[in-house]
Amino acid sequence: MSMGSTPGTSGRPTAGGVGRRDLIKRAAALGIISVPTMSFLSACASGGGGDNDKAKTSKKTKSNPFGVAKDNDLDVFIFKGGYGDAYAKAWEASFEKKYGGSVAHSGEQDVTGKLQPRFNKGNPPDVVDDSGSKKMKLDTLHKEGHLTDLTQLLDAPSIDDPSKKIRDIMLPGTIEQGTFGGKFHALFYVYATWGLWYSNKLFKKHGWEVPKTWDQMLDIMKDAKSKGIGGLAHQGKYPYYMNIVIMDLIAKTGGMDAVKAIDNLEKKAFVGNPAAERAIEAVYEIVEKGLLMPGTNSLEHTEAQTKWNEYKAVFIPSGSWLENEQAKQTPDDFEMTFLPLPLLPDSKMKLHALRTGADEPFIVPSKAKNVPGGLEFLRRMLSKEGATAFAKEASSLSVIGPEFVDKSVQLRPGIKTALAAVDACPVDERFNFRYSEWYGELDVAIQNATGELMAKRITPKKWLERCQAAVDKEAEKNPDTKRK
Repeated sequence: MSMGSTPGTSGRPTAGGVGRRDLIKRAAALGIISVPTMSFLSACASGGGGDNDKAKTSKKTKSNPFGVAKDNDLDVFIFKGGYGDAYAKAWEASFEKKYGGSVAHSGEQDVTGKLQPRFNKGNPPDVVDDSGSKKMKLDTLHKEGHLTDLTQLLDAPSIDDPSKKIRDIMLPGTIEQGTFGGKFHALFYVYATWGLWYSNKLFKKHGWEVPKTWDQMLDIMKDAKSKGIGGLAHQGKYPYYMNIVIMDLIAKTGGMDAVKAIDNLEKKAFVGNPAAERAIEAVYEIVEKGLLMPGTNSLEHTEAQTKWNEYKAVFIPSGSWLENEQAKQTPDDFEMTFLPLPLLPDSKMKLHALRTGADEPFIVPSKAKNVPGGLEFLRRMLSKEGATAFAKEASSLSVIGPEFVDKSVQLRPGIKTALAAVDACPVDERFNFRYSEWYGELDVAIQNATGELMAKRITPKKWLERCQAAVDKEAEKNPDTKRK
């Protein structure tokens, strides 16, 4: 999640009277840069498109709530990761047919690297899918005023049923996930599920039963090791994935109190939190007993996942995009299967509890040329046509639920096992974390600590201390943030 840096331009004040040096100081205070290096946010004072460059607008009506005029161009940037970008091309073709003009499409993985220069110049895309390991930090974008308030999207009529507002058709938690500073700034579009994955073919071959407890899972890993198979593969260069295991184990062991302690930046979020202490010790046991797939700590995400597809490991952590991302590498008879994280003794959550909810944030930059078009593009994503295109091309669901997907669409077998796990989990036992989006620097700090832990360079005790120190640092900057 590196922000990178770009040389700046003149030190003249902007229209608001804030000069380049002031912006650098503000960015440094937020921890975005180290002076004298300058991030893209401090460079945003360097001019760019003015009001004369803005797209033309039309009269706002119930069917055109944002006043989108015909024949305006639209610029869409998509993170081309596990979901690919074919779904976005389908959305763009539909938008062009409806409103004319042309839609410029970019499908990339390095979001910050590609968009930083454009934000610097005040010329960002109209729609951005801000995801992946090199995404921009949403909390920083919010603090620096680079996000359009999407509350107007929530209050706009649904395309399929204008008697309902967009907010009324979203699944629970979607609005909260995209709310920063009391305003809805990011549409987390994908309904995702996180956990462990395994090959049912491999399980049947070795006579393993699906584990319900942490010890049962370790027993399978030990048996696999004796057969020359790694117990757990993880995407070592991106500790985000291993944090799926660690954070979910904290949640399932300590319940929602443990989740909220982290999101609310509490003094005992990690150090002094029995659930966190038990969870990290349990995870470290996998490292200590040599149950990791050899070499996994140094692998890219797709490298680790491909070795897992080659039966080099039993389990791998990931989200519900995994099957789509590995479609070309997965054997036809692999039988990819989702597994909610097994339990430690006396866990407060049940086995079927799992992390699930809104993921993959889409934003409309405040300095975009065609903000009305960007808002309408998001509204059309939240329609039967948009949800069906996404399910067809990405084999996943959106945050408006399966009822908006045409019945002709057939999802892949693996994602069906994840959705079955969601169906088996009561709504009030589903959970999700907010800290990774609300506090970008905290997320990076926890990931870095996890990378060190998995490489056996720090102890569980040190991991807890590093994570707590990062929480305490963030709490000083955000003393009033509270999750209900």
